[in-house]
Amino acid sequence: MTTTVTSNSFGIEETLKKLGLKEINEGTSTGSTFYKGDKTISSFSPTDGKLIGRVTVTSPENYEKVMNTASDAFRIFRAIPAPKRGELVRQFGQKLRELKEPLGKLVSYEMGKSLQEGYGEVQEMIDICDFAVGLSRQLNGLTIPSERPGHVMREQYHPLGIIGIISAFNFPVAVWSWNTALAWVCGDVCVWKPSEKAPLCSIACQNIIAEVLRENNLPEGISCIINGDYKVGEMLTTDFRVPLVSATGSTRMGRIVGTKVAERFGKSLLELGGNNAIIITPTADLKVVVPGAVFGAVGTAGQRCTSTRRLIIHETVYDKVRDAIVGAYSQIKIGNPLDETNHVGPLIDKDAVIMYLNAIDQAKSEGGNVLVEGGILQGVGYESGCYVKPCIIEAKNHFKIVQHETFAPILYLMKYSGGVENAIEIQNEVMQGLSSAIMTNEIKEAEKFLSYAGSDCGIANVNIGTSGAEIGGAFGGEKETGGGRESGSDSWKIYMRRQTNTINYSDSLPLAQGIKFDL
Repeated sequence: MTTTVTSNSFGIEETLKKLGLKEINEGTSTGSTFYKGDKTISSFSPTDGKLIGRVTVTSPENYEKVMNTASDAFRIFRAIPAPKRGELVRQFGQKLRELKEPLGKLVSYEMGKSLQEGYGEVQEMIDICDFAVGLSRQLNGLTIPSERPGHVMREQYHPLGIIGIISAFNFPVAVWSWNTALAWVCGDVCVWKPSEKAPLCSIACQNIIAEVLRENNLPEGISCIINGDYKVGEMLTTDFRVPLVSATGSTRMGRIVGTKVAERFGKSLLELGGNNAIIITPTADLKVVVPGAVFGAVGTAGQRCTSTRRLIIHETVYDKVRDAIVGAYSQIKIGNPLDETNHVGPLIDKDAVIMYLNAIDQAKSEGGNVLVEGGILQGVGYESGCYVKPCIIEAKNHFKIVQHETFAPILYLMKYSGGVENAIEIQNEVMQGLSSAIMTNEIKEAEKFLSYAGSDCGIANVNIGTSGAEIGGAFGGEKETGGGRESGSDSWKIYMRRQTNTINYSDSLPLAQGIKFDL
């Protein structure tokens, strides 16, 4: 692999100014209102280690102000017709189109993903807005035949209320938009606790939607932010006023959130860990395999929940595939993510670097054979200490470290023999169940992979990689991934409460199941 060192002058100050972030020292926001607190979060860019800004941590008192603002807004917003709410989302999407360049650059700078991925994340926001606008005219229920004469049954959907959103650092804006765009057209209001590792992206998004709300004379509490660590998140998960909490993060975090929300009989939408594999069969086309596997493994420096962690390769083509993947790694350019010639940026922080190094050491101690050495990059341009080398290790699926999700660019290679059923069994022998893929030109293998006896993941792809889900399909996974579904398809239903209605338009009152009750 190659590394590149580039200048850090990429117009960041101008970018912050365009997003209303010229001076950041306050940060608990409802619309355009900021509540000051005593504690702050400092946001340092993993790109160059520089301080970008500080955001105020939400105090319990200010949390109550936010929740009261959101509650008041919900009473107004739920009465607005859904297509009118869709118009709000349409205007938000238009603002995102106008600010795609600065917002994408901020995502790249604060989080560390490549600039193209930063732009791509904002494009996801635009796409979900488009999807939600159409959806605002399709929040359909059902008409159900009744067994009683002169009766009709139907199902309809109503807004839930305040939706709590807890997002992770790796997609600091897109996952929030997946939730909010759908929740808004459903008539809900949202309270967002962004990752404390990328808080400025949330303030930028809040500035954008706040302008849209002002222009439409709508309550600022339709979109709210609370900032801080897990203690602030606990205020949200334990609050009975929040009927749904959508949380994205680690499996460990999801267990805590799911338990807390369930204790008060709330609903949770959990998007948690992934340990994603690509099965490579003897008929696989290397022109498809190599870019799919390499991008899946090193994109976002391996910090996607859909990142490719394992390649399960048939023994007859193992050497050929291994050599092609190793050769491709020699062409990877690592450096400042704002330089579009680079493929890979830094990890989010030094804690992530330590986790990455520990994982490599553990893989070696369990018998792994390193094909492409990892390590920390040092020197000019890497002063943040967060740049690492993507690593490839030959391993066994039963290794403890392989069974664990490591949020870093570490790819494990392993063999399978016999039929594709054996490869599917290996793939499914992990506790996570988010994304999966098979590379094959044999239709029988593809269909077996997609069958009830195939992949046990929420996402199963053929001849594309594990990452790169698009708007329109429901996103989420099974097992320790949490079972949640966001974004497309009918995932809007989680943001609403379903109600069954029975209407008697006759002149009598026949009871169900033919029961007689004469007075």
